[in-house]
Amino acid sequence: MESQKNEEKSQKTTDDTSDDISVIYIGSKPVMNYVLSIVTLINNGVNKVSVKARGRAINRAVDVAEVVRHKFITKTVVEDINIATEEVFRADGSASNVSTIEIILTI
Repeated sequence: MESQKNEEKSQKTTDDTSDDISVIYIGSKPVMNYVLSIVTLINNGVNKVSVKARGRAINRAVDVAEVVRHKFITKTVVEDINIATEEVFRADGSASNVSTIEIILTI
């Protein structure tokens, strides 16, 4: 199925404004695992966190962003939300479209 579905990754990337953005990929783990990852990053000085998910994990990504905003770090703001569609090839060679979301949280 989706290769990143069961993985949680955190990495540093750089965007055009040279702000450090940490990326959290949402999979099938419980919401609080991802929330704690984001809270830890923010407590360690990261100002921007990108929460990315695709397919059935999109609702979990929205839940993660909302729990961080309303329950843990209330000064967190949703800076941007990007949605897209990716074409994923199955084992039999056929293609299917998968929705993706990226939620950028800032302090």
